[in-house]
Amino acid sequence: MDACNLTMATEFILLGLSDVPELQTTLFSLFLAMYLVGVLGNSIIIALITVDSQLHTPMYFLIKNLSLVDLCLMTVIVPKLLINIISEQKTISFVNCMSQLFFFVLFAGMESILLGVMAYDRYVAICKPLRYLMLMNRSVFALLVAGCWLTGFLNSMLHSVTIALLSFGSMNKIQQFFCDIPPLLKLSCSDTTINEFLLLVEASAIAMVCIMSVLVSYVNIIVAILRMSSSEGRHKAFSTCSSHLITVTLYYGTILFTYIRPTSTYSLEKDKVVTVIYTVVTPMLNPFIYSLRNKQVKKALRKTIDRPLFQ
Repeated sequence: MDACNLTMATEFILLGLSDVPELQTTLFSLFLAMYLVGVLGNSIIIALITVDSQLHTPMYFLIKNLSLVDLCLMTVIVPKLLINIISEQKTISFVNCMSQLFFFVLFAGMESILLGVMAYDRYVAICKPLRYLMLMNRSVFALLVAGCWLTGFLNSMLHSVTIALLSFGSMNKIQQFFCDIPPLLKLSCSDTTINEFLLLVEASAIAMVCIMSVLVSYVNIIVAILRMSSSEGRHKAFSTCSSHLITVTLYYGTILFTYIRPTSTYSLEKDKVVTVIYTVVTPMLNPFIYSLRNKQVKKALRKTIDRPLFQ
């Protein structure tokens, strides 16, 4: 605590993924390529769903929100990572670190909640098709989406404010490539018991609600699919849900591994690899495994490409 009183950190050093000089060019090229692919893919999805009236449905509006969240999540993390890879000065100010933390938690939490809502949307569409437009009307849908953003915002504010109030002394090296909760808690010279409790309980509560939404929805979906007499109908329903399940498994698996455990069990080197999956890899892949494989999206893309430049 004396170190905290004597020297208050005004900036942090992000140690990044590796300090091996020979790897820096490879890492820079790899993350730049993933970022550009992710930005392009998610931007295409947002633009297609915006301009094509046939995609103005609840399912595609959720996909559009997911692409927006993925785009923002990558942008919060990757540009600073790229700058640090090629720069000798790998510092980030306290204010910028807290800002990065806030937006990272906001968009990461939003992704978790959106995936749960999307599972419910698929459940209604497959299990209650005749009542879909009534159950997912504009009012209900607006409430669900607003609830996603409000929950994500409150979740982010809770963690950002409580961490910003901690004391950080002269030991200001963050064992991560961005400002994340676990390495900041390890770095703080304050008592982080309350922060760890909030992280475990609050993150577990959100994750469990989202995961239960997914599990209950898909149990009902699988039962409904198995009852279908048409093999074509079963194939269509499975193909609609398979992409969502891939995204859910990849994202929830890495999030649960990273956050829902005591900080004493963190392995910072292993956590860096896992963190790359849900901050960069999953947002990059989502447009391809979730949207661009979809027949309606591909049809809208072809129609947009074939449209004359000047009409």
